[in-house]
Amino acid sequence: MIDKKKDEFYMARCIQIATNGLGNTYPNPFVGSVIVHNDKIIGEGYTSEYGGPHAEVNAVNSVKNKALLAESTIYVTLEPCAHYGKTPPCCDLIISKKIKRVVIGTIDPFAKVNGEGIKRLKDNHVNVTLGILEKECLELNKRFFTFHQKKRPYIILKWAETENGFFAPKEKKQVWISNDYSKQLVHLWRTEEQGILVGKNTVLFDNPQLNARLISGNSPIRLIIDKNLEINSTFHIYDNQQQTIVFNQLKTDKNQNTKFIQIDFSQNILPQILEHLHQENIQSIIVEGGVNTLNQFIYNQLWDEARIIKSSIRWKDGIESPKIKGKLVQELQLKSDRIQIIRNYE
Repeated sequence: MIDKKKDEFYMARCIQIATNGLGNTYPNPFVGSVIVHNDKIIGEGYTSEYGGPHAEVNAVNSVKNKALLAESTIYVTLEPCAHYGKTPPCCDLIISKKIKRVVIGTIDPFAKVNGEGIKRLKDNHVNVTLGILEKECLELNKRFFTFHQKKRPYIILKWAETENGFFAPKEKKQVWISNDYSKQLVHLWRTEEQGILVGKNTVLFDNPQLNARLISGNSPIRLIIDKNLEINSTFHIYDNQQQTIVFNQLKTDKNQNTKFIQIDFSQNILPQILEHLHQENIQSIIVEGGVNTLNQFIYNQLWDEARIIKSSIRWKDGIESPKIKGKLVQELQLKSDRIQIIRNYE
């Protein structure tokens, strides 16, 4: 008899350990797996960096007594793969180890899997339970699911504003609104997303590095909108320290670590950019541009999440922050800053 509460307990552990792979597994999803024998966890694993073993493989490899596998249940947040990619199918491993029961959080929407893993397991007389903590497993890989279902990256808008809603001073001078703790948090966020997008004016005014130097982790791919290629080679975005894509109307070219992609600025550029990012297999972006860039995403309803850092600072006037409508799903205090996470459910 299936004990749903017990299954949920072990799936919750899968979700917990899966997050160790966040930001390191692109373009693969990050997955967690737990192997249980007689109500005792005997193996755990999460997805390695791209090209490395998947969660199920790492979980199986962590089991000391492999003879126990035939009497065990394997839990996994996402349907085991049924195709050859950088690694062999995880389904074949489960079948070869004679594991008789597999508990899965949710189906994999990737075209080469999408139910095929479950079918292969059942065809080989494996007992499959599907949909345990499905909502939480979908949330875990919201980037992966958005990418495959909507054919675009998961889009996070991020900005800081004063307590009374100003984004930047009217006069052109650089002023930090958020505190040092929030700056470090933003760099952590950068390690978790595959790309970071800004417009030309942000680069010309701030000369940002757009990396994750304040914390250990991968720096995102820099995505720059520069219609007439006005940013010259002295700016940080051209230092070749990380992959950079510049969307412009003049040329398609590649120079060392920088790729130029020509798009049509006489039309709405955002669908064009997102289509290219989908082609480049970029599954998530964080938009850190100016008000104009952020408002374009908001106006076009091309965003999934907004992360707003609200400072305790007050200004008499300034450039107003973007206005956004969505559901507040999380709020936390970071010293003098309040962080709001808003989701777009439209």
